[in-house]
Amino acid sequence: MRAISSPVARKGGGRTVLAVSYGVVCHALFVVAVGSMVVAMYFGMSRSLGRVPAPWSWVANAALLLQFPVIHSLLLTGRGRTVLAKLAPRGTGATLAPTTYVIAGSLQLIALFALWTPSGTIWWQAHGSALTMVVALYAFAWILLGKSMVDAGLSLQTGSLGWVALLRDRKLVFPKMPTTGLFRLTRQPIYVAFALTVWTVPTWTPDQLVLALVFTTYCLVGPLFKEARFRRVFGAEFDNYARGVPYWLPWPGRLRGRSGRRCEPPAGRIRISRRQG
Repeated sequence: MRAISSPVARKGGGRTVLAVSYGVVCHALFVVAVGSMVVAMYFGMSRSLGRVPAPWSWVANAALLLQFPVIHSLLLTGRGRTVLAKLAPRGTGATLAPTTYVIAGSLQLIALFALWTPSGTIWWQAHGSALTMVVALYAFAWILLGKSMVDAGLSLQTGSLGWVALLRDRKLVFPKMPTTGLFRLTRQPIYVAFALTVWTVPTWTPDQLVLALVFTTYCLVGPLFKEARFRRVFGAEFDNYARGVPYWLPWPGRLRGRSGRRCEPPAGRIRISRRQG
């Protein structure tokens, strides 16, 4: 990424205030977004702040539901990264892009889960021992999601990569391609775990079913664009990894390469330029 060069960024005090401010906003919104998602889905999207009258409520809900996968994916394109770079003071946008991306994603999730208008229909709610079992599965899905984010590089997933680089006045350095932990079992553990969270809820409503279907479709299709980007950046390294690890479900027969050994690229970190991105 381009080195920090703006007058604001060159001043130590100004750079520190800017970096810390972005960090505080990013992580606060991230916590609120995750909390909103956990709580809203626990109740099957039956409790939220949206109050749009029918039939416009379904139009509003559809817009809220589709804006996340669409915008979230578009921001990863070349034009999307250009937009992200403009959402920070001149000369710092490229470095703060990972942080800005998480801020945007968090705001999208907060809007989706806080502004959803419930249908008012509840099909099923778990009680007694069934509730205990389902809540355990729901908690496990979230733990799995957290673990997969750690394996993928927590600094990148939570947005701290950008603001910390600015704070230290360093170029942005992305983590190496993830191949350890849950990435030994599936190439997309984050998407698999994310999909699990929407299907293990203790309350089922028409709202939750629509949410689960749309998000699961996104979790199946979205990684295809991510992998195309990985192939451009990592080339044969990613192809070698992909031959030994399944795309989505961790089928045992696919966990080893043709040589019988697990396919793992060499360790290390890689700098990703704008042209590679």
